[in-house]
Amino acid sequence: MKVVVLTGPESSGKTFLAERLQRRFGGLVVGEYVRHFIDQQQRDTSLSDIPAIARGQLEWEDAARAQAPELLILDTHLLSNVLWSRTLFGDCPPWLEQELLNRQYHLHLLLSPLDVDWESDGQRCQPALADRLCFHQGCRDWLQQHGQSWVDIDGNWIERERQAIEHVQRLIT
Repeated sequence: MKVVVLTGPESSGKTFLAERLQRRFGGLVVGEYVRHFIDQQQRDTSLSDIPAIARGQLEWEDAARAQAPELLILDTHLLSNVLWSRTLFGDCPPWLEQELLNRQYHLHLLLSPLDVDWESDGQRCQPALADRLCFHQGCRDWLQQHGQSWVDIDGNWIERERQAIEHVQRLIT
């Protein structure tokens, strides 16, 4: 099984590309648990919610891994939980980062917020490009610092899809 993670700031095309990659290569897509959590709770999240959100994301990921698909596509993973927790609340439960490092991910596709219009959906909170660029840099810094396999994905939608397909094709062949 190869595991590909789409990561980056909100409104950078992660869900769109996850669906496109699944359509092209098959496999399973794991969505973003925090969206489900917010829909259920009908309120903003707090620091005390982060462990439940992270555990929910891990449960979804583990259920998909248990099915042993040839390709597992994660619309996000714990890195987003770590960075959002620090961004919104100035803190993060320490076990999240260690749990993230304990798992194997073969490739991270780091999506840039450039050339993508921010779309409000009732859950997103970073309309300013500068904020999304800062989050993007946080993703890049973490991936570099921890020796993770990653590539930048940017440009218009056609170019993003082309790049993502090219990198996943290399991974699975």
